Amino acid sequence: MAQKTSGWLLGLTAAASLMVALDATVVATALTRIRLDLSATMEQLEWTVNAYSLSFAVLLMTGAALGDRFGRRRMFVAGLGLFTAASAACATAPGIGWLIVARAVQGCGAALVMPLAMALLSNGFPPERRAKALGISAGLTGLAVVAGPVVGGVVTQGLAWQWIFWLDVPIGLVVIPLVLRRIPESRGAGTSFDLGGVVLVTGGAFGLVWGLIRADGVGWGAFEVDGALTAGAVLLAAFVAWELRVRQPMVPMRLLRSRGFSAGNTAGLFLYASLYGSLFFMAQFLQTGLGDGPMATGLRLMPWTATVTVVAPVAGALVNRVGARTLTVAGLTLQAAGMGWIGLVAEPSLAHAQLIAPMVVAGAGVSLAMPAAQTSVINAVARQEIGKASGVFNMLRQFAAVFGVAILAAVFTAKGGYGTARTFSDGFAPAIAVSGALSLTGALAGLFIPGRSRTARQAPTPAVPRPEPELTR
Repeated sequence: MAQKTSGWLLGLTAAASLMVALDATVVATALTRIRLDLSATMEQLEWTVNAYSLSFAVLLMTGAALGDRFGRRRMFVAGLGLFTAASAACATAPGIGWLIVARAVQGCGAALVMPLAMALLSNGFPPERRAKALGISAGLTGLAVVAGPVVGGVVTQGLAWQWIFWLDVPIGLVVIPLVLRRIPESRGAGTSFDLGGVVLVTGGAFGLVWGLIRADGVGWGAFEVDGALTAGAVLLAAFVAWELRVRQPMVPMRLLRSRGFSAGNTAGLFLYASLYGSLFFMAQFLQTGLGDGPMATGLRLMPWTATVTVVAPVAGALVNRVGARTLTVAGLTLQAAGMGWIGLVAEPSLAHAQLIAPMVVAGAGVSLAMPAAQTSVINAVARQEIGKASGVFNMLRQFAAVFGVAILAAVFTAKGGYGTARTFSDGFAPAIAVSGALSLTGALAGLFIPGRSRTARQAPTPAVPRPEPELTR
């Protein structure tokens, strides 16, 4: 019976995570059609993409806290319902303003779904089986991140851009009742709700994300950008001070003293900055630099995409055997090598066959590092704090997406442009090389993850006795 429940838990949380991760990037190749149909400006198109990431990032910690307080399954279902309804609103939006608002609401739903899917999955598997389950889930999520623009292009070309949102609706309607029937409820430690921490971390995250997103439009030295980044930093500093003195904090600051928690999150930050940044430009390079269409682009990306789905589950099963540190460092080093390789050979006359090997190397690296970094973070905390740990990890992942795209875009703009295939390649090559540098930085952070003997088991419960989380049907 337990094995059957575990199977349902893995399948349902993976399906929900897949849907949410796909919507983070699926809009990219539909923007031209949206602009024509809804008479959108360039800034409005940017907000069509950024509204989702912005609300997703700033509310992730809140989503994890709500799950710990009111029940992870209950809030997970609430997030799925909100996400499904917002997807229908996106598909039926009469104008660009309504679409932007609906995308922001989608991000709010995603902020409940993603951290609570990870928390439910981690809580439902014992430590010796948890890494393998996280590896399977990470493989599916990684596939969604990489395949999003391809799926968007195929659906938009074959049907209409509205269908990239309509596809979410039947998935949500099927998953919600199954979650209520098949997944047991669980809660985090304690019963209080850290409202002050929620307000401060949400405000701080909003300020930083707003500054990063607006920097490309108004410039890095603009008062709006500097003010937002400064306000975000101040609020996050206030959040740390608050968490140090509150009785039951949202994020216990003592977790930062754990090398597995701190190093795993740092490595994950650079991992996803590199992944999202390179994803943003790879599909564009194949189309603008090499002249491929959307369908051909999807096929050309298969060495990268398929590698993630094949290697990540295997890597998850190996984490406890070889250690999270080994796989994290090896994976990020391979990703750095693959991105650097592409940066060296990128030019308009490049044969597609020359991209296969570096894409396989980079994809294998991502696949090794993703489950390893997650396992390091989750295994560094007590079972009652899994929800808090998953919230931190996933919020940093969304920050990484904004950070990675912003840094690579700045390099691309300084060196090239969209005028011709040559000018695009001139900007793409150094940008993708910077993606490799981000991965290498993550590998250095991964060296501080504890060895196998400490990461292969769940962290001990804190010294103050706490009751086990309540599990009910």
